[in-house]
Amino acid sequence: MENLEGEKEQPITPPSPKHHSMLKCFRKSPTQASSPPPNSEQKHVDVASDSDAVLPSKRKPGGWRAMPFILGNETFERLAAFGLLANFMVYLTREYHMEQVTASNIIYIWSGVTNFAPLIGAFICDAYVGRFRTIAFASFASLLGMVTLTLTAWIPQLHPPPCAKGQQSLVGQCRQASRSQLGILILALGFLSFGSGGIRPCSIPFGVDQFDPTTDEGRKGINSFFNWYYTSFTVVLLITQTLVVYIQDSVSWVLGFGIPTILMFCSIILFFVGTKIYVHAKPEGSIFSSIAQVFVAAHKKRKLKFPEEVELNGVLYDPPLKGTTVLTKLPLTKEFGYFTKAAIILENELNVDGTPINKWRLCSIQQVEEVKRIFRIVPIWASGIISLVAITQQGTFIVSQALKMDRHLGPKFQIPAGSVSVISFLTVGLWLPLYDRVMVPALRKITKHEAGISLLQRIGIGIVFSVLSMVVAALIERERRSAANSHNGFAPMSVFWLAPQLILLGLCEAFNIIGQIEFFNRQFPEHMMSIGNALFACSFGLANYLSSFMVTIIHHVTRTKGRSDWLANDIDAGRLDYFFYLVAGIGVLNFVYFLYVARRYVYKGSVKDNTEKPAYVDVELSSLKA
Repeated sequence: MENLEGEKEQPITPPSPKHHSMLKCFRKSPTQASSPPPNSEQKHVDVASDSDAVLPSKRKPGGWRAMPFILGNETFERLAAFGLLANFMVYLTREYHMEQVTASNIIYIWSGVTNFAPLIGAFICDAYVGRFRTIAFASFASLLGMVTLTLTAWIPQLHPPPCAKGQQSLVGQCRQASRSQLGILILALGFLSFGSGGIRPCSIPFGVDQFDPTTDEGRKGINSFFNWYYTSFTVVLLITQTLVVYIQDSVSWVLGFGIPTILMFCSIILFFVGTKIYVHAKPEGSIFSSIAQVFVAAHKKRKLKFPEEVELNGVLYDPPLKGTTVLTKLPLTKEFGYFTKAAIILENELNVDGTPINKWRLCSIQQVEEVKRIFRIVPIWASGIISLVAITQQGTFIVSQALKMDRHLGPKFQIPAGSVSVISFLTVGLWLPLYDRVMVPALRKITKHEAGISLLQRIGIGIVFSVLSMVVAALIERERRSAANSHNGFAPMSVFWLAPQLILLGLCEAFNIIGQIEFFNRQFPEHMMSIGNALFACSFGLANYLSSFMVTIIHHVTRTKGRSDWLANDIDAGRLDYFFYLVAGIGVLNFVYFLYVARRYVYKGSVKDNTEKPAYVDVELSSLKA
């Protein structure tokens, strides 16, 4: 599986000089067009020089000094969203008197919207306001969402009245929420989604902006940033979810929602305190427009054919890179040759200064290769969707399992059902430092790979853990259900029987999720990292929608006369273990698909370093035909 081990894409190697037509890569200004071409022994299509790597003229101090402010803001935003998600199933069923399936679908849909919102946030960030302002505005939106949610628990008119005694166990007997009450709840969730849409696609790229990749110190900082980024908020979630969820479950929902609200307010102050330390990268236009231009230009030139020998000469447009964010130029590659046609220069398509007359008819090689990058990444991205379905169960049916088990820790203290996911967070928090400091150096000696194992290998291991977690969950649920039905509906099993499946889910996060985060941030071009993070968030969104679809279908299809469906409100009467087996089976098929696409994936390459390369390079292709 050589591609899983880190094979990188190589520039096009030109064929022998036996054809008359030449395809020239335009590099400098038109005044250099008379420069002599290189000899025919050139081995690579060198499409960039060191001068093409455009760096900011002056970098402000940043690095690890800026991390407490950036990671603090991100951590508290996650606390507001994930801290809510951990116990939200209990809140909806207990305080809003919803059925289990209805509550789980609301969580899935809201999580889906929250994870699709970063795509819009990334567009606004890159095209108009920049990462700093996007995070700032989004943080205020998250704060507003938490305030509104706190009010739904605080003000009696904003939630249904409590159930009368004896009605708690009777589904449908308690008074349901009114439309206005549900509207306020949805408004709060909307503000939280808006906030997540701005913070999540920008926080990691904004953190990476603080390091200078041209220095050894900067590169080392970036390499460690991904692991410590995830570790930092995982440890904080581990501490706060135990405390906050316990307060929500046993003391007061108002106080339980109010604490994350106060912490979100503190995070905004913390974020603005570091303003003078940050490196502020300016927005450089929408990448979506650039992608669309490649599609349009390639379509308009679709009739141009190569490599067939004809008399027409073409030129590939390859200007120097400009801006403060793009640091490296992508090499011209063979795959997806249809899009390469967008860079062919035809007559009257260039201005005197070398700029294209119409950007929707002529695109640069960099634009073309960015589109090719997306087409290479999307199959890998698709495999991540199904693998994340297992993760989404932590906030829904695993909580339902915990509610029907013995949660006592000592004679008086009872663990909140929503806090059981802490086991998963604890696994991540303990594993990542061990992995970064012990496992990676050890693996590096064996594999000779800088990161110990390749990104795709790390993602693949995570997928395996996700499948194993669902198999173990099904086995434990079968035992729990059997014990519950033998003891009048309450299983005399400790909630810590759920630990094995949660530990496996934690390892899935440590390998799969963090592997995907690093994969998208490393495999996308620098100025597309916001898009990469938004695409990763969309994986969670689609995983939640897929979960919602599966739950709805199973809820209706498996119901028969005289027999409850698999996902009945009383899970002792249902067959939740069958649902877990189904998720595991789909995960196996997904793993096979992942192996297929991973073997064919080629990692992002870079242009060959050659200080003696000429102003432009002639690339011999065997023809270009209109």
